[in-house]
Amino acid sequence: MSIVGVARLFVGKPVHAVGDDGRMALSDHLRELRARILKSILVVLLGLALSLVFFDQLYEAIYWPINEAKDNLPEGSNLLTSNGPGAGLLIYLKLCGFASIVLTSPFWLYQIWAFIMPGLHPRERKWSRVFAAIAGPLFFAGVALGYVTLPKGLEILIGFNPDGLTNLVDFDGYLSFFSRTLLVFGISFEIPLFVVLLNLAGVIKGKTLGAHRPWIIVGVFIFAAIATPSADPFTMTLMAVPMVVLFLISEIIARYNDRRRAKRNPFAGLDPDEISTI
Repeated sequence: MSIVGVARLFVGKPVHAVGDDGRMALSDHLRELRARILKSILVVLLGLALSLVFFDQLYEAIYWPINEAKDNLPEGSNLLTSNGPGAGLLIYLKLCGFASIVLTSPFWLYQIWAFIMPGLHPRERKWSRVFAAIAGPLFFAGVALGYVTLPKGLEILIGFNPDGLTNLVDFDGYLSFFSRTLLVFGISFEIPLFVVLLNLAGVIKGKTLGAHRPWIIVGVFIFAAIATPSADPFTMTLMAVPMVVLFLISEIIARYNDRRRAKRNPFAGLDPDEISTI
């Protein structure tokens, strides 16, 4: 078999063979899963190669938050360091690998969606497309907010060092802190979206959200205090306030959906054990 034949065998078009009962065989599902995983890996590797070309720009973007923070800190208190002979190569691979996973996320997320979609009902597909279109911008908005607020968080954390001590920040630790902060901000912006999903599924009602609103707001601030890696009041507030606003919007959407559902089916909210007035 030629190399082209082998490539087609592994990353060819997904198989959708349907049996007599209208269902795909397990082997077909596994072949389709294998093809989508290999396609995703191939695209991530291509993204890694492309990221290596733009390493200098990526390094400047990663270095910007700590470079901004050092303006208000003692000289030499936030020097980035690397240890070991192969540390430089690992910096290239880790930074470009992280960038590749982020940049190629639309493709591999689509592969996950395309594998799951055939098992959904038409109505579920419609709602999932809507929320997929909203989830992406919300996630990147959270990431952007985390990136902008990161210098202040670094300034506060590094500022706790006593006078006379030089804080040498290991690049691996800084990259982990950087990626974790952005990931937490991005995921936190998705929480109100899950609230709307639960309402559409009939699990939570808008009236219930309104009744527990004060406690939910307190819980949002507690979550922000725990989730932010810097754990400073400034970063916590900048995460919590947009989350509260998004929660209030999700409550409005949930109440509107409840009213629409009640008009369509006036008896949907009745308790089956409740005595009828007729």
